Amino acid sequence: MESKLKPLELAAIPLLLALLNLQMLANAVPQVPCYFIFGDSLSDCGNNNKLVTMAKVNYSPYGIDFPQGPTGRFNNGRTIHDFLVKLLEFEDYIPPFADLEGKNILNGVNYASGASGIREETGQHLGGRIPLNEQIKNHQTIISKISASMGNDSAAKSHLSRCIYSVQIGSNDYLNNYFRPELYNTSQTYTPQEYATVLVQQLSDQLKTLYDSGARKFTVYGLGLIGCTPDARSVHGTGTPCVDKFNEASIPFNERLRLLIDQLNHNLIDAKFTFIMPSGNTTALVSYSACCQTRGHAGELCLPDSKPCDDRNRYVFWDGVHPTDTWNEIVANSVYGSEKPEVAQPFNIQKLAQQ
Repeated sequence: MESKLKPLELAAIPLLLALLNLQMLANAVPQVPCYFIFGDSLSDCGNNNKLVTMAKVNYSPYGIDFPQGPTGRFNNGRTIHDFLVKLLEFEDYIPPFADLEGKNILNGVNYASGASGIREETGQHLGGRIPLNEQIKNHQTIISKISASMGNDSAAKSHLSRCIYSVQIGSNDYLNNYFRPELYNTSQTYTPQEYATVLVQQLSDQLKTLYDSGARKFTVYGLGLIGCTPDARSVHGTGTPCVDKFNEASIPFNERLRLLIDQLNHNLIDAKFTFIMPSGNTTALVSYSACCQTRGHAGELCLPDSKPCDDRNRYVFWDGVHPTDTWNEIVANSVYGSEKPEVAQPFNIQKLAQQ
């Protein structure tokens, strides 16, 4: 049968299909209704900007590869969670608790704060920060607002039960607490094994508080190789590629955290917890130095208005301790879809969203 469409009409079909596809994407529904973020500088997207603290980065060259420039993200572009919310099909990034004007809190809130930890005192020598307990209190404020906007507590509870709660914290409890004996007494009080037990027990209580507030889907992150950062290598280097005592201290923390996730899944049967180990293939990346110019010896952060390296997509580390946009994208893709239990156990993030 011959087509009755004119040539111009036939030529318009691909354009119409493209427009229809764009409309479908615009109307796409995220895989979960909201995403809440708790953590430290690896996740902070601006909560420290207004604090009196050395741990804030709302200046150039931070954000050099982010459309809005310096926002308070501790790298050149996006965090792991910025990539994850896009993989989960959210239209926008999750806004910081410190700046919610005009933002849709029903999609989630980012409470993370640079220099913060599981313990209250962690990072206090750097100035203001928002410890995990305070982040959880800030979430209670948001829950009240969500309940008010939805009209009743039961609707809010149903909404929250389908959201993902991301908790990525603990590195500062070592780098800006335990391994700062001149400032904190934790290393004199606890062995590394005992300290890991104390930290994970406190984190357990904090996760249960979130559970009691309606959270049912959790991603809880282990500690990466905290002894392999450019700053650690510079300050504590012993001739080995990494600072072994830092990495060795994180092992019992991760072991206890994995056990905790198993226990929580067994005891809280209406909730789903998954252990996430941020990792990825770095063989093609520069992993031993920072991309930006830092403050010399013991320099964690970039010098203001300094010129960073041009080939930023080839580096693991942006500054002395924080990874680049490129590394964060590699990790996000890995933990979102990996089937490897050493990366995500018992669920990857894609499968957790479907639970």
